[in-house]
Amino acid sequence: MRSVSRLIATATVTAAALACSSAAFAQAWPDKPIKAVVPFAAGSATDQIGRAFAQKMQESLGQPIIIDNKPGVNGMLGADAVAKATPDGYTILIGTNSTNAALKSLMKQLPYDQDKAFAPVAYLGSVPLIMAVHPDVPAKTLKEFVDLAKAKPGSINFASASTSQLVSTEMLAGMAGIQLTNVPYKSGPAAMTDLIGGVVQMFSADFAVMLPQVKAGKVRGLAVTSSKRSPAVPELPTVNEALGLKDYELIAYFAIFAPAGTPADIVAKLNKAANDAANSKEVQDKFAGIGFAVEPGTPADLARRSVTETAKWAKAIRDAKIEPQ
Repeated sequence: MRSVSRLIATATVTAAALACSSAAFAQAWPDKPIKAVVPFAAGSATDQIGRAFAQKMQESLGQPIIIDNKPGVNGMLGADAVAKATPDGYTILIGTNSTNAALKSLMKQLPYDQDKAFAPVAYLGSVPLIMAVHPDVPAKTLKEFVDLAKAKPGSINFASASTSQLVSTEMLAGMAGIQLTNVPYKSGPAAMTDLIGGVVQMFSADFAVMLPQVKAGKVRGLAVTSSKRSPAVPELPTVNEALGLKDYELIAYFAIFAPAGTPADIVAKLNKAANDAANSKEVQDKFAGIGFAVEPGTPADLARRSVTETAKWAKAIRDAKIEPQ
């Protein structure tokens, strides 16, 4: 019995020591630079938004936040790197609807459990997409584009480098009854280069990537994917308006996640820094022109949203008849 008592006493002391050590670690955090993995290429909407938030967040945290671009497989490669990182607060993910909602339905198998591999930190905001075509495409409106596609099924190709870009176009094709040919790209900027060059005829992309090219006249905007017109480009109708639909809507969103098991105190510090950045005039002014709507909230808010968005994207992918890869 005395041996058992000694074991219990030792375990109690050890647990207390570990708890004190964990608390001390959380209080000292951060004492070195933080790595923010962006699972898409430099210049993408995720990259632009991630860099702006990181720059503002490091002012609150007192340590640099270094962006690490890891593009590939609709964000899966970058997300996998964070899922397997040490949960100490020094590696975070600038996640999106691709990495933290849709990939579960797009891939036959993921190298991590999308529902359990991440600790929700902070929702950053959302932005619609613009559907556009190369200027040589003989369609001035989305209705004319659909008619063109119906006349020659499968002859029009479209670019995609993310889940939002792929699903937004496949949803359009399904609801409009047309057949388009997908040309996958590793990054949005590369896809945009080929749209401008006429290598692909159509591309649906985030405002951050698409709007400057529409404004410059290098591509022709046809519609926005939100349910309401965007103040950033009010002349473009919604897909619903353009085609007489009522149920089309697709919004890209951005959020911060950490590896599962990251201490709650550290998650709380990251959340506060992200919310302070979202409420800052610098961040809001920077993205006002691309229709980016910031939405500060708690980690619990993001956890609930992730469940809802995962179900929403699963339905969108099923309805678009996209087969898992």
